[in-house]
Amino acid sequence: MNDLLISLGIEHWKGAVGTLLLPPVPLLLLALLGILLLPRWRGLGRALVLVAVLGLWAVCTTGVGSLLTDALTRPPPALSPERITSLARAPKTAILVLGAGRKLQAPEYGVVDMTPLALERLRYGLWLARQTRLPVGYSGGIGHGSPAGATESDAARLVAQRDFGATLRWLEARSRDTNENARYSVAMLRAEGIEQVLLVTHGYHQRRALAAFDRAIRQSGATMRVIAAPMGLQRPLGWALGDWLPNAEGLAMTRRALHEWLGRLAGA
Repeated sequence: MNDLLISLGIEHWKGAVGTLLLPPVPLLLLALLGILLLPRWRGLGRALVLVAVLGLWAVCTTGVGSLLTDALTRPPPALSPERITSLARAPKTAILVLGAGRKLQAPEYGVVDMTPLALERLRYGLWLARQTRLPVGYSGGIGHGSPAGATESDAARLVAQRDFGATLRWLEARSRDTNENARYSVAMLRAEGIEQVLLVTHGYHQRRALAAFDRAIRQSGATMRVIAAPMGLQRPLGWALGDWLPNAEGLAMTRRALHEWLGRLAGA
């Protein structure tokens, strides 16, 4: 599906398609349909409204969000302290942080800035670099449908220097999605003689990212090993009442899990 949209030149529609497919829009449309059916088919209309309301409640809970994240994205475990120690100063090895969006201009700074998700990834990548003494790269351009301007990599370079006193060795600024993150980054790092990559991204995104990098490596004929370095892993699901009450965090978790699942199905 992803390749089809690109071949048709309508890849910028991906955001709109995602909005229509992900909650709460489908459930709101279902509720609206039920309301419209009430005058003539009262039983069916009530049933649709009830399903929509219960569905909205469910997808807005952290309990359902956690279950869907585990079931649909299967996040790998975090790197252990022993594993991190074993990677210290490993030859021909790099840390690569995948982008997660940028703010074209942050009024408080007056320049481009990173989104919270992107900043979380960069922070962990730089922390790994301090533990392992490995060089760090960042992959992120301008996402599909986003306005022109400074890239995600521009924002990452600025934040790394200004806020962490760190320098990013490599910047890949052409990619618009995970597939292009992989394609352009593999080419960039291969040219630098890198044979092993610690791939930093959120746990829920890691499987899709690894699949994209595996495809890029096969297509390029490179000899490269990719090691998952997930971050932002969720706590074990509890059964407290708050886990089953609707909130904004629950909806965000559900949307991310479904977004990653749909992205893998579409080959994005």
